[in-house]
Amino acid sequence: MNANRTLQPISNLTPTMHSIARNLICLVALALPFTTPSSAADAPIKHRLLLTEYGKGPNRFVELDADGKLVWEFKPPSTTVIFQVLPNGNILFGYGGQPTGVREITSRGEKVFDYVSKSHQVFGCERLANGNTLVAEQGPPQAVEVDPKGGIVHVTPLTTTEKGAHLQVRNIHKLANGNILAGHEGEGAVREVDPSGKVVWEYTGVANAGEGQRLPNGNTLISCGTQKRVIEVTPAKEIVWEFGAKDAPELNITWVSSVQRLKNGNLLVGNFLRGQEGKGAHAFEVTHDKEKRVVWKWDDHSLIKSLTTVRVIGE
Repeated sequence: MNANRTLQPISNLTPTMHSIARNLICLVALALPFTTPSSAADAPIKHRLLLTEYGKGPNRFVELDADGKLVWEFKPPSTTVIFQVLPNGNILFGYGGQPTGVREITSRGEKVFDYVSKSHQVFGCERLANGNTLVAEQGPPQAVEVDPKGGIVHVTPLTTTEKGAHLQVRNIHKLANGNILAGHEGEGAVREVDPSGKVVWEYTGVANAGEGQRLPNGNTLISCGTQKRVIEVTPAKEIVWEFGAKDAPELNITWVSSVQRLKNGNLLVGNFLRGQEGKGAHAFEVTHDKEKRVVWKWDDHSLIKSLTTVRVIGE
């Protein structure tokens, strides 16, 4: 090849050379992989999950990888139905035996914090932004804030008509205004109380309510247990969004036991299949909008019988 030869400008090409160039361009284009902007969106949804199995199966923590394979399991010291995955990957959970309290473990079971309660039973708990831990005590019903050394910082009395300790309180949350939002399963109520225990807001008539979550818009998201639905209610107690068994019969929604708001705005819902083991979905993701599309579900009945709380890891 002549090293001094230069490329010809397109404008200098002959008609035959133009035709050859066009054909080459077409061949190169056909050889390239075909992609569309929607190809990534069409990829299957995968979630890493942590859940508590409870009911006819063993009471245990189960961690699944993104393909739904078991990668870790852990047996708590006694009955556990509610937990929180902390930002550092540790797990905070209430345990309701004798003794009872709240424990923090690493993602592989090493104990790093343990608060033993003097109440009858504890299930609900929450790690606060200040590093303290909120404990939902039953018998008597109260929210106890403890520091990292287990010292009691503040006690907030909780109000419920439920006399038996076992169903008095489930999950609790400390709100930005300092109030406590608690789910009272036995009574079927969600209540907000101020630090002195005065009721400032409530929503009742929600059978086996596991918890209420205050949304950024001021509304409250409530898991309605055996009413087989999740609802969003305004401060004026108007239902503005609802998803339940009638919206997706194929899921066999039996008992809405947990709800997690994902970063994309969707809801991860735990379906406690008590008495319906082997049928339907253990968990599903639904869009929190007017369309209410179920975009993902998990239903491995060979691995677990039923679950209470389920969370996507990393959210």
